[in-house]
Amino acid sequence: MKTILLIEDEPTLQKTLSSALTQEGYEIKSALDGEIGLRLAREIKPDLILLDLILPKLDGFEVLGELKKDGPLKDVPIIVLTNLESAPDIERALSLGATSYLVKANYDLKDVIEKIKNNIK
Repeated sequence: MKTILLIEDEPTLQKTLSSALTQEGYEIKSALDGEIGLRLAREIKPDLILLDLILPKLDGFEVLGELKKDGPLKDVPIIVLTNLESAPDIERALSLGATSYLVKANYDLKDVIEKIKNNIK
């Protein structure tokens, strides 16, 4: 079973995504802030990470930078799922190593699941 780490500080969205992805057969681990997310990523070495950028403690950009420096985690696909839509934010996340960048308002759950299926090894 593939494991997805969901780093998202919005409990409602976290619950919705977790439920949908569990139904798709994935094991879901969740973190409500960047610090816990980074620690969990190092502990469980997930197959894919869904990462919000606006997070308490460590923001998503910092988490992304740390993950991509971490030997065993640097090849884990990271899909950014955020409300930040500006070109500089998108460029920054992709240059830090994000696999995909999804703006929450522009994608529904089916699109997100499809993107995960296309990126998980």
